[in-house]
Amino acid sequence: MNVRAAVAMQVRNTLGEGVTWCDRGQVLYWTDIHAATLWRYRPHDGALHQWTMPERLGCFALCEADGWLLLGLASRLAFFHPSTHTMVPVTAVEAELPTRLNDGACDRQGRFVFGTLHEPASGPKQPVGGFWRLNHDLSLERLALPGVAISNSVAFSPDGGTMYFCDSLARRIDSCDYGDKVSGVRTFVTLDDARGEPDGSAVDREGGLWNAQWGLGRVVRYTPDGRLDRIIDVPASQPTRPAFGGADLATLYITSARDGLDEAALASQPSAGALFFAEPGFRGLNEPRFAGPPPHVIAAAQGSRSIHESP
Repeated sequence: MNVRAAVAMQVRNTLGEGVTWCDRGQVLYWTDIHAATLWRYRPHDGALHQWTMPERLGCFALCEADGWLLLGLASRLAFFHPSTHTMVPVTAVEAELPTRLNDGACDRQGRFVFGTLHEPASGPKQPVGGFWRLNHDLSLERLALPGVAISNSVAFSPDGGTMYFCDSLARRIDSCDYGDKVSGVRTFVTLDDARGEPDGSAVDREGGLWNAQWGLGRVVRYTPDGRLDRIIDVPASQPTRPAFGGADLATLYITSARDGLDEAALASQPSAGALFFAEPGFRGLNEPRFAGPPPHVIAAAQGSRSIHESP
């Protein structure tokens, strides 16, 4: 069964990503990675805000500490408080490698899991990056998963026992048994169409995995056993990540990108880079929040800085 997505906000993002619903504020956050911008949208009245980041923002997570976000900036992790524009550094990531942070999400235990993306000076991307986890005590560990060129599709089953992830260049989504350790890496699904790559994912309350498929203009649902059973057509060829939102978590929001499209493609896709929505007939789960220490404790010890906001 196919559903057609519609434009929620025509924001013309270069590389919209990381869309995440905040149930406490009833707002939607996402990032335009290349523009180094954090966006926030309130559906009930259409209010839109944005914050300019000190470097590209690859991913982020909500925090249990009210009002805070955990940012996955290009080179490092940091806490950010949008209302006060306060940023608190946490740690650098892969400082010795030509990589940046890319996709990420909190696991069901409230730890932040994310991957990196290779940015070579020349030549093709190589699987030199990794998947990492920031634990509650702010210790950072590399997960025992294969190296990655373009990390994506980080998501977790409703019971938290399965992790989904991918290297987009492999055109395959993998899964593994997940807990304090990871094991049993296996292929979950493979994309047969060479024009597309798996990008970001979300999981519904029945355990279905919704994956945005870059190059194919669609978001698809896979059942827990890997069968494709729903397709949402997106009027832009490069959807990037879905997220369930709304008061009943029944609306699927989808970010998209204009990056790499030539003039002809942009002319044929006037909504490329927009935030889309669809009513897929499934309901999502509230996004897990990072359960580490309150950022103000770290700020008191390390100092803080302010970030610019645009209305």
